[in-house]
Amino acid sequence: MSVGVHHHHTMAPSGQGTVVLNIGAGIGAMVIHTPGSLHGHEIEVSPVEDAGTRTHAAVRARYVRDGVRFSVVIDSLPAGRYVIWRDPVTPLAEVEVSGGAVTEHSWPDL
Repeated sequence: MSVGVHHHHTMAPSGQGTVVLNIGAGIGAMVIHTPGSLHGHEIEVSPVEDAGTRTHAAVRARYVRDGVRFSVVIDSLPAGRYVIWRDPVTPLAEVEVSGGAVTEHSWPDL
């Protein structure tokens, strides 16, 4: 499975309380839950109306009460509709990001 552009990172899992989100009036965030097989891969998102303007983040292990989950966290997104890219040319899904909120999406291979 090809994901994002790109790079595969070897990363330690995030620790407790290590995610700080920049959200507020007109600015939201997105959390994409993924299978563990995507750990270290970068996932891109772009505004629906501008597929060339993309931002990305790496899938990381997140320790939660029930064990380990894998996810991407992208913050500082202006409110609007976004495309999540399966690979550099294939859209996976469209999601709505609202200001002051966190939008969650699950990768379909879960």
